[in-house]
Amino acid sequence: MNVQKIRKEKGLTVQQLADLSNLSKRTVEQIISRDKCTVDNAIKLADALGVTLDELCRTPKNE
Repeated sequence: MNVQKIRKEKGLTVQQLADLSNLSKRTVEQIISRDKCTVDNAIKLADALGVTLDELCRTPKNE
């Protein structure tokens, strides 16, 4: 998942992302550290970050 990368590109703190996605800070931290989450939480994060699920979840082939 690209949560951490996109979050930093958008200039958001973990707390700001948590607030925007209506998830707890702890949940966002766990998603970032475990690099996986439920579909429901992925949708919330994608909406909060203004990206598609594809952009959030897929790793580009050149990485």
